[in-house]
Amino acid sequence: MHPNRLPPFHQRFYSENLGQSALRLICIICFCFLAFAVLIFTLTTTTSHSETPFPYSSFTHITSFLTSSSPSSSKSIIQPATDAIMQEASLPDYSNTTLDPSPDISLPSDQECDLNSPINCADPEVYHILMKATIEAFPDVHFHRFGKPVVGDDNGRSCDMAWRYRPKMARRPGIFKDYRRFDVSRSATCVYLVSKIGEYHTGLNARKKKNNMKMMNETNKQDSFQSEYQLESRFKSGKYLVYLGGGDRCKGMNHYLWSLFCSLGEARFLNRTLVMDLSLCISSMYSSWKQNEEGKDFRFYFDFEQLRASASVIDQRQFWTNWELWRKKNKLNVRLVEDYRITPSKLSRVKDALILRKFGNVEPDNYWYQVCQRESKSLIRRPWHLLKKSPRLKDIALAIASKLDWDFDVVLVLRPYKDDLLKTLREKIQDGRNVYIATDESDTAVFDPLKDRYIIHFLDDYKELWGEKTEWFIETKNLNNGITVEFDGYMRKEVNTEVFLMGKRQIKWEY
Repeated sequence: MHPNRLPPFHQRFYSENLGQSALRLICIICFCFLAFAVLIFTLTTTTSHSETPFPYSSFTHITSFLTSSSPSSSKSIIQPATDAIMQEASLPDYSNTTLDPSPDISLPSDQECDLNSPINCADPEVYHILMKATIEAFPDVHFHRFGKPVVGDDNGRSCDMAWRYRPKMARRPGIFKDYRRFDVSRSATCVYLVSKIGEYHTGLNARKKKNNMKMMNETNKQDSFQSEYQLESRFKSGKYLVYLGGGDRCKGMNHYLWSLFCSLGEARFLNRTLVMDLSLCISSMYSSWKQNEEGKDFRFYFDFEQLRASASVIDQRQFWTNWELWRKKNKLNVRLVEDYRITPSKLSRVKDALILRKFGNVEPDNYWYQVCQRESKSLIRRPWHLLKKSPRLKDIALAIASKLDWDFDVVLVLRPYKDDLLKTLREKIQDGRNVYIATDESDTAVFDPLKDRYIIHFLDDYKELWGEKTEWFIETKNLNNGITVEFDGYMRKEVNTEVFLMGKRQIKWEY
């Protein structure tokens, strides 16, 4: 017989197989009897205690989970539509909270709920109701994360909360931050209610504490703990490039930036640190006095901290102080270059610690950007991506967009203004829309004909955003040695440009 073929049935009960077969049969019979007994016991128990086909306690637990809001004394309801957003916001999970199985939930007594007690902003129920109110108040915003609420003012009736968000229709990518103050109250049944949501950046207690001046002071303090030998060693091993003089000062900002990025490009090409003069002269075209203004700080307009983090640059004041201390001791040499026609490629093998480009008084040969012209044009790449606007000015633009609920159109209008703008807007913007006019026209009355069809907004409608109590006012005053800084024409231009990029429809009115 083939070794893999089973024997006939009657041969399976030979003496050598009889014991195993009998044991297997007994086990099968016992298992069937046990399963039958469990089934009989279950049916008997359910029919003798309840008329329902399921155990009452299990049904009550399911019903309570679907209908009860919370066993706490103060209750709120979160709509299912917000669940996905709350999960995206990395909120705590309360799905395992123990629920009362009893179908009758009585209202809390006066001892359990004191209507006059301060609001506990750390309560998860408060957290939920603030998020729900925020999501309902800003339907045109994608929320990415909510911070935990903190106490607002001293009266115990408000909470501050921060969040990160992205406007749904914004053409400019990016995640933004906001923090606001919420007025919270209780109803007669102790349900939390949000009676008011504050304006943009009113929840100061919820913001992340970040002060650029404080960061700079801490950096200087850390440097002071380093030994003088370490600082000197780091300085003498560096290679530097500085531009001096020239005719670029007090020119328009576009001219200044074109020359500045030429110097940045050459420094990167030579693998050197650029020594920057942070003191600017602003052209009369940006001044309310109609004259050039010296002594403006680079940080009024641009993010120097971000530039320093992404490029090798150093403040001129700090550099010359160190240079005077350690130049002679370490025999640091200077290569003086007075002819802009000496190309960066000819300076690439210079070993001296400092290359000093000195520009004369004859225009236009004394413009910095001349270094990057002609044969150097193909060598030097201006790193435009490294320079960002001042975060203080960007915050003003974000505040304007927030006040308009991110639902507005923008028209960029430069002088001279022409009356046929209304005809153009009729074809592109629906009646009744919020329209922000980004313009350098001082007499805004010329836009009055637009008000019959649209809700018109200008930058000066939001002057409170750079008033005496704002972050912009305080920080720029600190940068300016305690002297008040004017919100000048170039700052206005930067804010208008940022608002323009945030509009749903962006129309440039060119002549």
